[in-house]
Amino acid sequence: MEPVPRTSQPRSPTIRDVARRAGVGVGTVSRVLNDSPQASPEARARVRRAVEELGFRRSAAARTLSLGRSQAVGVLAPFFTSPSVVDRLRGVAERLAQRGYDLVLFDVETLQQRADAMHDFARRDRVAGLLVISLPLSDDELERTRREELPVVLVDVVHPGVPHVGIDNVAGGELAGRHLLAKGHRRIAFVGDAPTNPFGFTSSEDRRRGFRNALERAGIEPPAGHERTAAHGREQARALAESLLAHADPPTAVFAASDLQAIGVLEAAAAAGVRVPEDLAVIGFDDIEMASAVGLTTVRQPLRQSGARGTDLLLAAIEGSDDAPGEQLDPLAVIERRTT
Repeated sequence: MEPVPRTSQPRSPTIRDVARRAGVGVGTVSRVLNDSPQASPEARARVRRAVEELGFRRSAAARTLSLGRSQAVGVLAPFFTSPSVVDRLRGVAERLAQRGYDLVLFDVETLQQRADAMHDFARRDRVAGLLVISLPLSDDELERTRREELPVVLVDVVHPGVPHVGIDNVAGGELAGRHLLAKGHRRIAFVGDAPTNPFGFTSSEDRRRGFRNALERAGIEPPAGHERTAAHGREQARALAESLLAHADPPTAVFAASDLQAIGVLEAAAAAGVRVPEDLAVIGFDDIEMASAVGLTTVRQPLRQSGARGTDLLLAAIEGSDDAPGEQLDPLAVIERRTT
């Protein structure tokens, strides 16, 4: 007797199938299924019609909505205890709370954690969308999210074809350089991140390029050894500044690629008995809360606003909205305080 061929069972419709049929986002479908008052009458009618046409069963919805995941947004962020990341996350969390979404946060401090997070978040129905802060994504990683129809928005990093929110770091470095030049400084040093790093961060190097552009336009070539880089961190920046201050021809000003690093420079100056700003001017980048507390001059970027803006773009993609948020980020600006 011939064996009876095995037939594959048809796949049960998912919440994403309902969203496609109704022409709405996954978040809208889950709100209708949960009787949320935030869903419009028109959206309710379209979703219910799609549910009936597809034979979508509430048991499938329950699996999809387990732990509220279809109402959750995944956020991938490096070193989220760092002040600049914390400020961005505040903007993200505030906007998600306003719109009734949960936040699934994954902190990335190693390459393995990064790989695990991308594998986890890219699964269908794990989260409604993914916001990636500062971490460059590969073509393969983005292709995986596209296959799963997972909306992705980048903040502080760019990839062709993916919505992103960011600033012009080169222009920010130029602002810092011009500020110090206007104060009369000519021996200006730079303290920043090592140009090669495991995560592929580029903001520090872009700021250095802008800083060099400002000096070159003024006809100034920084003395040899006046550009110092190391792994990102306050202690590392302090060590770099100590070596600069011990130089035979020490700088009269330092541009640090972040406020955290600028604070390390200030600590080195204090330990060496160097007066700020009389003997050494210092400017940072970001304008974190601590910058105001220590009187640090800095290039302000809209950290919290960029997190909120990125969240708006992601929620528009999740919900299938044709109206992209119109809010623009505040421009970069030098905030002058006592260190210059």
